This record gives sequence, structure tokens and C-alpha cells, in this order.
Amino acid sequence: MALKQTEEFRREAVRIALSSGLSRTRVAADLGIGKSTLSHWISQYRSTDLTVPEASTDLVRENERLRLENRVLREEREIFKKSHAVLREPKDVRFAFIRAHRDRWPIADLCRVLQVSTRGYRAWVSRPMCERQRTDLKVLAHIREHYALSNRTYGRPRMTMELKEAGLAVGERRVGRLMKANDIRPVRTRRHKVTTDSRHSLGFADNILDRDFMADAPNRKWAGDISYIWTSEGWLYLAVVIDLFSRRVIGWAASDRMKKDIAIRALDMAMRLRNPPSGCIFHSDRGSQYCSHDFQKKLTEYRMIPSISGKGNCYDNAVVETFFKSMKAEMLWRQCWPTRRQATAAIFQYINGFYNSRRRHSYLGSISPLAFEAKAA
Repeated sequence: MALKQTEEFRREAVRIALSSGLSRTRVAADLGIGKSTLSHWISQYRSTDLTVPEASTDLVRENERLRLENRVLREEREIFKKSHAVLREPKDVRFAFIRAHRDRWPIADLCRVLQVSTRGYRAWVSRPMCERQRTDLKVLAHIREHYALSNRTYGRPRMTMELKEAGLAVGERRVGRLMKANDIRPVRTRRHKVTTDSRHSLGFADNILDRDFMADAPNRKWAGDISYIWTSEGWLYLAVVIDLFSRRVIGWAASDRMKKDIAIRALDMAMRLRNPPSGCIFHSDRGSQYCSHDFQKKLTEYRMIPSISGKGNCYDNAVVETFFKSMKAEMLWRQCWPTRRQATAAIFQYINGFYNSRRRHSYLGSISPLAFEAKAA
């Protein structure tokens, strides 16, 4: 029975190869056999004069036609999903996309979906590279370098500023065109977990900050909050303190429990780094960690003025919320963290190695917090 099934399979494979109009390479790949094996079967059947029977019914011929049509439609859909971003771009951009993906799909199919001719593509390939194309390759190399340095977070505006700072005279449209044609885009994802517990009987301070996130000097206004990171060991909680003048993270602490001590440790770290004068405002949400007696006692000890967000209004602490969103989207959500220790080390590297020292902030005139503080000094 197995021999009969093998013989039937061979006959069917030969019939498809000779009647479908597809290349032997394509048929062999679809059937999961080698091209040489298929060619051997075809030669064997021809040499023994065992001709492949023609389709005896309209149903078989229609089945072959539909199979071919389905294959073409499936390929076109895959090509379109990958190339829709460049369909409205100039022909040079579409030709570059075809060259970059010619090993995955047939050139003729790529040209048909992208609405260009194969003759035009061949002429573009054989045409000597002009000065603009050589410049594009140079700019693209810089884009890839800065894209990696930014943890794959920079879009067109920040990337353009990086390139200009590196000495390249480029505009946003050119940078955007090259990034789109080469599928370079910021990586963003999202999850959610509630961390603010305002259902407590502790006292609340007034909202002194009142969404005025601007400060005319360092150590005038600070803001703090707690967020979360999922690891294979469970949740890791992170408390940070940010100076609203430069948006710099000046204190942080991580723990496997969301208790008041994590907020206090982050505040202590900020105090050791800055030692602000009396009257600095510390703003937070209505979480029990910040409304606790021990934390409020710390603020009094440090001669700071407490300020607490309104009930259920995350916009009252938007600067810290924005930091957490950036950190998660640009680093934490991109991979699974086996241990809390690994996640903590990654957070340390992100804050000190990228966010404070390199990441461009539009609020600061597209420079980093450290550069902004140095400029202000």
C-alpha cells in the first residue's frame, strides 16, 4: 500500500509540474521535495513512456486553475502587506524595495503589485548610481547606526536631529523616505496594570503643582510615581523621582513589593544627589505609598512641600507617566525578563546610559536632560 501511495504521489507531482505552468523549483518547494528529485521523476516517466494522463474532466482542470490563482493571490497579499508603505513613493523607492525583497518573491510579482514594469526595474538596476543615490546610502548607514543607539525608538523628527548633529545636511522628508523604504520604525507595544491605590483613609495634600510642569531652575519642582514590570519571577515595581526642570531621573528604587519603603528609597536617593533648598515641591499621585505617614514625615524632614494629584486624574502627574511609557515601549516590553535582577539592571542602564544622557526630549529643545542642565548652567 505504501508503495502504491508513493507511486501515486510521484505521478501527481509530475502531473502538477507539467500542467500547472509553475516552475519546477516552485512545485518542488510546495510539495516538500527537492528540485533534483522532481526532475528525476519527470525524466523517469518520460524514459519509460509512462506519460502523465491528461485531466479527463473539467473539474480537475478547474481545480488546477484555482490552485494557481490562489497561490498568486496569496503571494500578492503578502507582498502588499509588506510594501503598502512604499506604494505611493517614487519609482526609485519602489525599485529599491523590489531589489531588497527579490530573494523572497519573484521579481515579476513584485513589479506587478508595486505597479512598475520589469523592464523599468532592469533598467534601474543597470543604471549607474547617481550622486543622490550614493548620498542616500551614506545617510541610510547613519540612520541604522543611530536607530540602534536609540534602542530602536527614534522616529523621523528625532532621527533628523541626530543626523544634523552628526554633520549631515538632511531634511525630515528625506529621512522619512529612507526609513519607510527600509522598514525602519520605532518599536511600540503596550500592557497595563493598576498601581495606584487611592482607597485609603490617609490624608491628602492639596494639588499645589496644578499641572504646571515648568520650572525655571533645578530643584524647584520634583515629581514621583510608581510603576511595574512583569518578569518570570513576578511583578517588579519601580519608583522614580524626576526633576521637572530638566526631566532628569534623579532618584529611583525597585522592589518586588509595592510598599511605602520603595517611594522613600527613591526620594532618599534624589536627596543624596541634589540636596535641594527648602521649599522644593514634591508632587505625586494619591497612592497610599505617598500619602503614608512615614513618607510625609520624610518630606517634612527634607523641608519639601507636598503636592498630590486630584482623584482619578492621571494627567496631574503627566511627566512621570510619560517617562514610564517611554521606558516600557523603548526597552522593557520588547523582551521577556526571566528575573527581577535582570530587569533591574536593564532599568539602571536605560536611565543612566540612555534616558538621562542621550535621549532627546522635545520639551528640552530636542537635547538630553544632562545636556539641558549643562546648557542652563
